[in-house]
Amino acid sequence: MGTSWSALIAAPSGGLPDGVEAGIDAVLAGVIAQMSNWEPDSDISRFNRSTPGDWQNFPDDFLTVLRAGLHIAERSGGTFDPAVGDAVEAWGFGPSATRAPAHLYESGSVQNWRAIEIESTRARRLALVALDFSGIAKGFAVDAVAARLSGIGLRHFLVEIGGELRGVGVKPDGQPWWVDLEAPPGMSLPPVHVALCGLSVATSGDYRRYFEEDGRRFAHSIDPRTGAPVDNGVASVSVLHESAMIADAWATALTVLGREAGMKLAADEGLAVLMVTREVSGPKEWMTPAFGAMLG
Repeated sequence: MGTSWSALIAAPSGGLPDGVEAGIDAVLAGVIAQMSNWEPDSDISRFNRSTPGDWQNFPDDFLTVLRAGLHIAERSGGTFDPAVGDAVEAWGFGPSATRAPAHLYESGSVQNWRAIEIESTRARRLALVALDFSGIAKGFAVDAVAARLSGIGLRHFLVEIGGELRGVGVKPDGQPWWVDLEAPPGMSLPPVHVALCGLSVATSGDYRRYFEEDGRRFAHSIDPRTGAPVDNGVASVSVLHESAMIADAWATALTVLGREAGMKLAADEGLAVLMVTREVSGPKEWMTPAFGAMLG
């Protein structure tokens, strides 16, 4: 997935079971084999080569992520779209890393996710759209690793993949897994500490992957409705949720929506969200009631 992973584990009295690291590697290898656009033989690459209208069978994990992506696409009005792959590729953020961002879509007219159908253990595309799980797969991988650790009897750990985290149980000293939310580089903001006790946090930011051209910054977060990188002043969005996968996807959707619409939808959905925006007067933080209640 082009990133690193770590797991902090409070070992039981008898020590860690054998093969913990190998088990984590196996989980991550499975995610890559199913969901990496960089792997030509992955399930997602196979889907993107399929003939429109033809059904194909897929593994349970792949379909879990696709169903979640389609659900959040509907809830967010398409600002998260698992079928945004063509735009991601066109702007140079895909496997080819070649930019060719001609006017892909008419603004406001695209809902690629509606061209995807799932039925039982199979899925199909109804048009030449391409899946891209970069806004949700890391979160799913965090959940999958956590499930693997819980499945072998571990009860206290912190899993991190590319900045997305999930904490279960407590540290050996009885304290929760405290983490600092990632602040955009160069912004003077007070640190925000959150306790991950059965919770996950995912952050989307315009500083993680981007390129600069003619004095403009083009971030990797694509607005699926226009096919272009977002440029709405949102520097970062952090979402707390029981599921890292859901937090990951919502962080992307709210980044695209922007401050006013994004924070309103987050509050309506009952999400715990911290958003940082770039203002003329300097950076500003915004939080939903659910996030504020956690600070209390």
